[in-house]
Amino acid sequence: MKLYRSILLVTGIVLAGCEDFLSKIPDNRTQLDSKEKISEVLVTAYPDGNYMPFCEAMSDNVEDNLSQSQDVINTDAYFWRDITASSQDSPENYWNTCYSAIAAANHALQAIEQAGSPAEYNAERGEGLICRAYAHFMLVNLFSQQYDPLTAAYQPGIPYVTEPETESLKGYTRGTVQSVYEMIEQDLVEALPLINDEEYVTEDADASGVPHYHFTRAAAQTFATRFYLFKRDWNKVIEHAGKVFNNGDFAANLRPWNSTYGTYSAEQMMAAYTRSTEKANLLLAGCISNWFVNFRILRYSTGINRMREIMAPNPTGGNYAYSLISNSNQIYAVPKYREHFVRTSTNANTGFSYTFIPLLTAEEALLSRAEAYAQLERTEEALVDMNLWVSKRVSGYVPQYHNLSANRLYNFYGETNNQKATLRAVLDLRRTEFVHEGMRWFDIRRHNITVVHTTRDGERYELKPGDPRRALQLPAEAITLAGLEPNPR
Repeated sequence: MKLYRSILLVTGIVLAGCEDFLSKIPDNRTQLDSKEKISEVLVTAYPDGNYMPFCEAMSDNVEDNLSQSQDVINTDAYFWRDITASSQDSPENYWNTCYSAIAAANHALQAIEQAGSPAEYNAERGEGLICRAYAHFMLVNLFSQQYDPLTAAYQPGIPYVTEPETESLKGYTRGTVQSVYEMIEQDLVEALPLINDEEYVTEDADASGVPHYHFTRAAAQTFATRFYLFKRDWNKVIEHAGKVFNNGDFAANLRPWNSTYGTYSAEQMMAAYTRSTEKANLLLAGCISNWFVNFRILRYSTGINRMREIMAPNPTGGNYAYSLISNSNQIYAVPKYREHFVRTSTNANTGFSYTFIPLLTAEEALLSRAEAYAQLERTEEALVDMNLWVSKRVSGYVPQYHNLSANRLYNFYGETNNQKATLRAVLDLRRTEFVHEGMRWFDIRRHNITVVHTTRDGERYELKPGDPRRALQLPAEAITLAGLEPNPR
């Protein structure tokens, strides 16, 4: 039994009237005997599922709102129940799309090996390896317990698949979190020097944003930054963050919230945030997802209380320049997404709703480096990175009034330990930056943060460190048909 419901290697969809990043791919009868065909398969080596909806609902970014829009995935995630729904925006759907992406990467890598792995395929091999690493990384950080060097060798991981699936009843084992991380690192380290941005260059003027849907050098280094942050290798985080941009210039590549973005309407902001020409977007994905609509209307979403907690007061002492929209039920949202409806054919009235989401950004690389500096007690360097972020986020920014310092953090947090205060500030900045993007859930797991969810009826639910529910349950088919051991409950 395959690990996923395969929809791989069928004729691809071309997105009409929006970001044209998907191209036609060969079906499973096509021989992958050229760079062009292998490149076309690699287009599908990126998951087209969305992890943000259930990650946000499990985190402390949401609350029980007055909204009447209720969804079973959103509800189960809020109460940390095993999510059995398999529709889009579910954990099972994300599992399937990750393993489908892995299968595409493995098909491409196999074709390169069968060609004798000539140097002319180096860029494609690099992309295939890092795509495989990324999808496995996301899976192990959702369906296994968080990496901890003291326990990783004993915690169940997820199957690390390195060959195309050719057997219908092939057996799989989960390995351990440590073994999965080792294989991710092996693929990542091999891939990094092979990535070649020139492979994505095209003469088509309408395709100027195409590289942002592939692992460019900047995206690959940012993924490496995330991997080593989760692995707690702080020096590697700093090393790879420093390689994201050729000149190390983060300032020119951060989102201009307190300048250009401040002139946009909500609709313009939705279009700009995930635009492929936005320099902050290092890797984008088009997902079959309703997140565009749901993140601002579902019952368990970012209400007024959580948004106040995330945005104000904040350690800068100023006001963040983020745009906010709200509805009559006091659900607040930063306008980050817009819908792209793709018809099944030119004359069809049916189709799929796509939401474009940022997978890797300049802000993530910068704030990850700030956290690594803080972990190494290099707090002054952490503050430099944090203040660079502040300079693009605070309305009417004035360095002497808004820049973070050890004294300002002490006054805000009441924390006498400078390192701890700096880490708290970094996590708060990350929470603000990535609201609606699911990243808070990963930070909660990494830092063993307790999450409390309440209901309008006054019921209180708590998810503490060590709770087995902090790892999503494996899909039922992976347990019953692929024979994988379920997570404990």
